[in-house]
Amino acid sequence: MIRVTVIAVLAAIVTTLVAVLIRWLPESASEQMDRITFTYWFATVISIAIFSIVIGLIVYSVWAFRVQPEDDTDGPPIHGNTKLEIAWTIVPALLVISIGLVSAVVISKNANAGSDPLEVKVFAQQFAWKFEYPGEVRSDELVMPLRRPVEFHMESADVIHSLWIPQMGQKQDVVPGVTTKIVITPTRTGTFTLICTELCGLGHATMRAPVRVLEQPEFASWLAKQRAAGAGAAGGAASGGTGGGTQAGGAASALGKQTFASAGCGGCHAFEPAGTDAQIGPGLDNLVADAKKAGEPEDAYIEQSIVEPNAVVVAGYQPGVMPQTFGETLSPEELDALVAFLSGK
Repeated sequence: MIRVTVIAVLAAIVTTLVAVLIRWLPESASEQMDRITFTYWFATVISIAIFSIVIGLIVYSVWAFRVQPEDDTDGPPIHGNTKLEIAWTIVPALLVISIGLVSAVVISKNANAGSDPLEVKVFAQQFAWKFEYPGEVRSDELVMPLRRPVEFHMESADVIHSLWIPQMGQKQDVVPGVTTKIVITPTRTGTFTLICTELCGLGHATMRAPVRVLEQPEFASWLAKQRAAGAGAAGGAASGGTGGGTQAGGAASALGKQTFASAGCGGCHAFEPAGTDAQIGPGLDNLVADAKKAGEPEDAYIEQSIVEPNAVVVAGYQPGVMPQTFGETLSPEELDALVAFLSGK
């Protein structure tokens, strides 16, 4: 028994060093990740204990009961040990139940948004994320306040996506036709990356979004600026017919560039004015020549390529790859601005 114990202890030490010295999980940045990390280590400790006991028994048995040279006799018949069988049934059952209970508590707490969460709408579309804050503030960057629960209400325009910020632990599928929810409470400021973890098409690897966590006063200031900027852009567009053409044009150009980024166009297409060089779809720097080749006016050709991408397919590319939902997900203003941005007007 002493030998078994010594071997088990050595196995536990080696396994513990492997578990502790290697960073298996990213540094936590949310309350939810803290709970997930606790569950991970709770299960890991149990696993190390079981592994060490099993290794100790195996190594000792191989050494102590090994067959001697030229020994062809059969071993003695063994009926079994009822007490041992009961023990190795009850103990693992209790351990599995304990892991299940801890996981259930963590899942319940991680889903609790509290009494005053910040509600953010998330729209997923091949291959981009969009975020909408109270007051009709829209952004292609996710900004969150420190230590305030943020409840995401998520929708998909096309296929199944999945939202995940590694340092914040929570991960949830975004399913077409269903509004899914997830709660994240940031615990440290900084910049992070939101990743789609559901294979959603050729541009899946590019479907990411920047994330920033700010102190609550800084977040309130950011939100106020976004609201003011949105109101200013709307006012500039409205003044276009009364001598405000330059201002309206500038607002439209900014909206076109922003739409190009937020719609994920750069994840598939190369376009020099936007600084993108993706090769999944055809390049967009020669749209005038492409329109002439198709025998259509430039603006009409660009708009058709956005809302009906299978109408005219560039040679060398397959139909059905580009999402066909932009006609529904882009507002008329965004669509017009995007067409103008792509045509260089």
